[in-house]
Amino acid sequence: MKVYVIGTCDTKGEELRYACACVAEAGAVPVLVDVSTVGEGMADVSAKEVAAFHPQGVSAVLGLKDRGQAISAMAEALTLYLLSRKDIGAVLGLGGGGNTALVTQAMRGLPVGVPKLMLSTMASGQMAPYVGPSDITMMHSVADIAGLNAITRKVIGNAAHAAAGMAMNKVAEAKDKRPGLGFTMFGVTTPLITQLREKLEATHECFVFHATGTGGQCFEKLADGGFFLAVMDMTTTEVADHLFGGVLPCTDDRFGCFARHAIPYIGSVGACDMVNFGARETVPAKFQSRKLHVHNAQVTLMRTTPEENAAIGAFIVQRVNAMQGLVRFLLPLKGVSALDAQGQSFFDPAADRALFDAIRRGWKSDPQHQLIEVDAHINDATFAAASLSAFHDITR
Repeated sequence: MKVYVIGTCDTKGEELRYACACVAEAGAVPVLVDVSTVGEGMADVSAKEVAAFHPQGVSAVLGLKDRGQAISAMAEALTLYLLSRKDIGAVLGLGGGGNTALVTQAMRGLPVGVPKLMLSTMASGQMAPYVGPSDITMMHSVADIAGLNAITRKVIGNAAHAAAGMAMNKVAEAKDKRPGLGFTMFGVTTPLITQLREKLEATHECFVFHATGTGGQCFEKLADGGFFLAVMDMTTTEVADHLFGGVLPCTDDRFGCFARHAIPYIGSVGACDMVNFGARETVPAKFQSRKLHVHNAQVTLMRTTPEENAAIGAFIVQRVNAMQGLVRFLLPLKGVSALDAQGQSFFDPAADRALFDAIRRGWKSDPQHQLIEVDAHINDATFAAASLSAFHDITR
């Protein structure tokens, strides 16, 4: 298997060739791919060869006056080029802002499990736009990738050796024949998911996703790819952040996978009582007077109001109604998170009632879609039992 080393050879040819030499030194086979959009450099695969994979041909990529358009077009072409390869052991990208955006877009098109390492000047900041719902490893270059020196030689060499190591030491495919189940979880719904997983993992391979915005995207990306027999999407908290400015938001396509594919779906409103922010001092000024819970030094939670919960419920029910397959959606009438229990800081029956009422009002009932109300807290054994019953009902 080969290590595809990708960058702009017209400006970073020396650094890319050094990376290839380090890959070869480590025992793997390098393939240098040029994604320059203006000039040209020495490479195993030229920019013109990559650009030819664009649906509209080379002219849609090379020679464009607008650099942003050229980068976007080359990213599309590179994605299709990499998907056409059958010998990828690992992909290693090197570059600054433009090349990081270009190469990581193509990396996100590759399946989970294909080693992807991006050595970037951007890797010490906000990585979500680059990584997305993928398993890209971001590595900070420290100094700009502009010439070889004591820092860049060491860092590029480390990245090249890491990519070579991943390419030469492929992880064996699991022989597990159990069907896959996808779960969404937050710290405040962990007791529920633990109960479900313990009951189901003897017969099903369980995959749990942290509902952090990107976590939900990963969950749905795998569901989109047919990875799961069914899903138990019990923690839909990302909707609250999406609607009210939290730091762990879903996108507008949350639940969209299940409108596109008839995957058996069991869902709930886990942790829809909270919006996530960073450290206490980062909470926006307009929310400073709200009910806040400092979860730790980096995470502050804000309790949702009845009005906000009504909007969350409306968002969810509209999308659940569009689902193609069998659906069971459960409402935990005594609280939706560990903090939303009697005696806890977010206990607010009126706010919960607004959430439940919005879902009830919008619900379109039919034989495939059932709304189930459970007179229990979301983490109670009673609610777990009702969720398991719903699961067996639509998967048997």
